[in-house]
Amino acid sequence: MPHIQLPAGLPGIRGAMAFRPETARPLNDLVEVLLHGPNSLTPNERELIATYVSSQNDCFYCQTIHGAVAAASLDGDESVVQQVKRDFHLAPISEKLKALLTIAGKVQRGGKHVTSDDVSGARQAGATDTEIHDTVLIAAAFCMFNRYVDGLDTIQPRDEAMYRERGKWIAREGYVNVSKEYLPAEVSR
Repeated sequence: MPHIQLPAGLPGIRGAMAFRPETARPLNDLVEVLLHGPNSLTPNERELIATYVSSQNDCFYCQTIHGAVAAASLDGDESVVQQVKRDFHLAPISEKLKALLTIAGKVQRGGKHVTSDDVSGARQAGATDTEIHDTVLIAAAFCMFNRYVDGLDTIQPRDEAMYRERGKWIAREGYVNVSKEYLPAEVSR
């Protein structure tokens, strides 16, 4: 049961955002830019970073929904998502993404854990400064989102099918468009 009275029927961050739509809009704008907007990293790569950080933070809702969006971006291949969560070093992903996930994992533990060697390794694997920046920001933002979801003890259903369907919708429409379902008209675009 959530620690505060959240709107019924909206699990995870959706309930928290519907509770306080004036804070939801900038959070949705940020996640839209980070995960769905134009970028040299593919949407599935960015979603895998969010999923990995959320799994390291043990946030069921965030790792499951972002894993579902990543899988939808990978033509439904959930095995890659599961492998990234278990041990990304063995996952069938690029060396660049592995280097970025190393950075993301260190940000998850604390930003000062990222070393110059980590950044050099990412550059050697082909990462640009923008990709390194965005990886750090995705990891930092998802630490905040995970703590937001879990700190309010939001409802986190275990129905994988629900996450798969919503993941397909988000992959297709983006975060800002999907958020309109629970934000009042004067707050949504």
